[in-house]
Amino acid sequence: MKVAYIFSTTNSHKILDTMILPQLEEKRHGVTVVGMFFFFDNTFFLMNGTDIGARLQKIQGETGMLLMGCDQCIFERHLADKLIPGARMGCFPDLYQALGPAAPDQVITL
Repeated sequence: MKVAYIFSTTNSHKILDTMILPQLEEKRHGVTVVGMFFFFDNTFFLMNGTDIGARLQKIQGETGMLLMGCDQCIFERHLADKLIPGARMGCFPDLYQALGPAAPDQVITL
């Protein structure tokens, strides 16, 4: 099964940091993650020079999964020039286009 995650709540940090990332790093997540999309303060996860950013970048390099942040959220937080290599900015139409070829079976919002 292929899934995509949308991180939009304030609880996303704990879920990503202590559950999803460790499972992906240990290759025991149980599904193929084809993409992650980040809203609001969750766009800080994509910031270069952070632990979570480095972990996401490494997993992206291994799997090719999409990492995208809401463009408006990124601009509001002045992060446009601080994203990890490979992370994209966009809005829903960009997300749909980028995930189209990956054809996720489920999209999970956290």
